Amino acid sequence: MSQLSQFQDAGVVVTGAGGGIGAALARRFAAEGARVVVNDLDAQKIKAIADETGATAVAGDASAIVEEAREALGGKVDVYCANAGLASPGDAFADEEVWAAAWDVNVMAHVRAAKALLPDWLERGSGRFVSTVSAAGLLTMVGAAPYSVSKHGALAFAEWLSLTYRHRGVKVHAICPQGVRTDMLTAAGSAGELVLAPTAIEPEDVAVALFDGMAADRFLILPHAEVAGYYQARAGDPDRWLGNMNHLQQKWEEAAR
Repeated sequence: MSQLSQFQDAGVVVTGAGGGIGAALARRFAAEGARVVVNDLDAQKIKAIADETGATAVAGDASAIVEEAREALGGKVDVYCANAGLASPGDAFADEEVWAAAWDVNVMAHVRAAKALLPDWLERGSGRFVSTVSAAGLLTMVGAAPYSVSKHGALAFAEWLSLTYRHRGVKVHAICPQGVRTDMLTAAGSAGELVLAPTAIEPEDVAVALFDGMAADRFLILPHAEVAGYYQARAGDPDRWLGNMNHLQQKWEEAAR
């Protein structure tokens, strides 16, 4: 068990915990002695994680499970990991239903959870909101307009939560990895193979990065350290950065021919 003793017996909710990053987070929090609720649309997957970790499984839409999860934890959620996400590839011509689904899962699920959690957290003066964003939220991702745009939205909401409530005891962390060896990387297709796969890490590495970041009280969690440099380059010279990304776009298009 780590030295983060505040997680001993803490009530933790992890959405999208049927596999990948969510399952890794659930395992780590459980190992820290937390009481964990795991959530996913796939009831069988979270049952397996719950059986493995001693967590409580709450299946269903991540947008609507806060009250049930709170009840399962005895009335108090200390940490909420908004990890459920939708890969959503596509370009500017993607159907509006694809855009709406990406926005609903990647942004509005976080908004709805925060709306349900904040009254209790503000009254108590403590609470921790962990948003699994993606490096796409800091940068972008070729071949995935709905995903990139909605992940920018997820980051913006996490930033807003942090700047608005940090003086009232609410801690917020935004996890922004590049490629992680999960089903979502597979769903990214040829763009993921080109951009993400070469430096992909394991979901457990993301959990380690989160716990290191929480120990240091950092908002931005970067499991791929090089993303900080990319982010600085993007801010420092947007035109050069966009030109470099366009070269990557052209390389992807050529490989797809």
